[in-house]
Amino acid sequence: MEALDKIDRLILRTLQADGRATYDQIAEQVSLSPSAVLRRVKRLEEHRVIDRYVALVQPEAIGLGLTAYLNVRLEKHTETHKRNPMDLFRASVQTWPEVVECAALTGDMDYLLRVVVADMAHYSRFIMDTLLKHPSVEDCKTSFVLDRVKATTAVPV
Repeated sequence: MEALDKIDRLILRTLQADGRATYDQIAEQVSLSPSAVLRRVKRLEEHRVIDRYVALVQPEAIGLGLTAYLNVRLEKHTETHKRNPMDLFRASVQTWPEVVECAALTGDMDYLLRVVVADMAHYSRFIMDTLLKHPSVEDCKTSFVLDRVKATTAVPV
């Protein structure tokens, strides 16, 4: 896809602020016709600039009041599995509903997990019964969120 122009960026900012904005509403903001906005949005979707549309749920509103960030170090060699420890871990993370984000890292630790759970008991069960029992996990260190100073899904466009 060619470079994004000023109008594409404005459309993206508008949709990041309100994913349910209509083409008429966006058109008004960017000074184009709704059909021109529709064409641009479809092009952005086709080129995967716009990945998907979601509803953002406040964890606390559904009883998930504790967020933790876990640094995880994996064993580098494991003889109990023929698969690479990282492959095993990556596949397992996909099945753990408590993990809402996982990133591979440089440095001493291999992964950073963002975990959302109901309370400390739920967290303890996840750590003891799931994470630390995983054959690839060597160590983990946890930091608990005290306050969200900034939380956004919008990227700077």
